[in-house]
Amino acid sequence: MSRYCSMLIAWGCMLLLVIAPAASIYYLFDLGSFAHLATQSLNLPIQWQSVVSWQWYGLWGITVLYLGVGLVGLHYLRRAFSNFARGELFTLDNSRYLRVFAVLLLTQAVLKPLHFALASLLLSWNHPPGQKVLSIALGSTEVKVLVLAMILWVMSDLLVKGCQLDDENKQFV
Repeated sequence: MSRYCSMLIAWGCMLLLVIAPAASIYYLFDLGSFAHLATQSLNLPIQWQSVVSWQWYGLWGITVLYLGVGLVGLHYLRRAFSNFARGELFTLDNSRYLRVFAVLLLTQAVLKPLHFALASLLLSWNHPPGQKVLSIALGSTEVKVLVLAMILWVMSDLLVKGCQLDDENKQFV
């Protein structure tokens, strides 16, 4: 059962690794759709009618950078779960893949409020003085992701140390 679930997770990661860049490229060329999506998903007191194309491209750029961190993390998670699906469970490579995933998840959790703040500042850049917006959002979701990332990091670090100890023990035998 665990091999089957590992294979499903690995394929799900692969699917996201293909779909997300394709969607990003689509939104680069269909800026109107990206603007509509951003308007619907960002809850900001922005004068949306005053936002011009260079601001939408800037928002697209910082969003792609933010999502890129998550996609690199998914790449490492996919590698670990692909190995799990093949029956390679407690290996040094898997432990390192999980550690890199945890570090990137932690990085993305820290970057999320910064991304939101940059988006609010960028989209209100051409507002009159005194009406520019700098909004920072930190909620329970970000805290949960931070805690999960730290737990995964500690667990992966323990697995790396365990694999190193196992290798040392095999050398003495």
